[in-house]
Amino acid sequence: MTELTSLALPSLLAHAQQQSYPSSCLYIVATPIGNIADVSYRASYVLSIVDAIACEDTRNTAQLLKTLGISQSLIAAHQHNENEIAQKIIQRLQQGERIALVSDAGTPAISDPGARIVNAVREAGLTVVPLPGASAVITALSASGLVNDQFYFFGFLPSKAGQRDSALSTLKNCTATLVFYEAPHRINDMVAALTAIFPGTRQIVFARELTKLFEEIHRCDLNKASKWLAANAHRQKGEYAVLLEGAIPDQNAELIEAQRVLKVLLQSCSVKQAANLAAQLTGQKKNALYQLALEMHDNPKFLC
Repeated sequence: MTELTSLALPSLLAHAQQQSYPSSCLYIVATPIGNIADVSYRASYVLSIVDAIACEDTRNTAQLLKTLGISQSLIAAHQHNENEIAQKIIQRLQQGERIALVSDAGTPAISDPGARIVNAVREAGLTVVPLPGASAVITALSASGLVNDQFYFFGFLPSKAGQRDSALSTLKNCTATLVFYEAPHRINDMVAALTAIFPGTRQIVFARELTKLFEEIHRCDLNKASKWLAANAHRQKGEYAVLLEGAIPDQNAELIEAQRVLKVLLQSCSVKQAANLAAQLTGQKKNALYQLALEMHDNPKFLC
């Protein structure tokens, strides 16, 4: 295994170096969410060639760079100074520099600082290049086994109970898998709120300490979630990604909405055109809408 790895390293580094890395560019660099071995060769290379790295916490990023054997100038860029730092980054980019943007863990600007910086750089007409990598959202979804083509990423719920309950109530009928981040000291309150609002038969997935030594991924009915959390004191530690099964679609409501949309479209479109447009408007399957459009076209009562 060691021999194979040593042979692969030069080849992977060569691939990273072959990529074009223009100046006057902001590089969005995903960093590991736990296990530092998840850092990509391309990320390491870019972090070594940029003129500076904008980071959420200079201490955390300095430790990452030390492990990678990289010495680099750091710029503190957190939620309290994003607008100010964005202007400084823009000035440096306009002078021809390369700047990397990282968060403490995972992909920047996803429930982490960075979105305002990226937006300001784009509005200034400068280039932004993303380097893909670790994401707790995708990692948790991939191991959840929840079969759904759609997911709704909410991020962190409000800390105040009333605001949290209000936010969850708006998601009660969402058919997509719901994805949240939660801190360990609030996980019990979160589960209590979920249990009060959603059916207890919904499947919930806890993804704790992803990629780390004590990683734990557990799936159960929502009505058993509190008991699982209480069974081990260690479950009050570590950052969580929490997934909740989406609502079962209301087939009758979907049919009524499809008929309403098709009724309007069939007044001026062919059956095929109506089905295509209805699929875009409703998100429902095109083939099913085509069959429904045929039935409606052949039965004038639907169009009255």
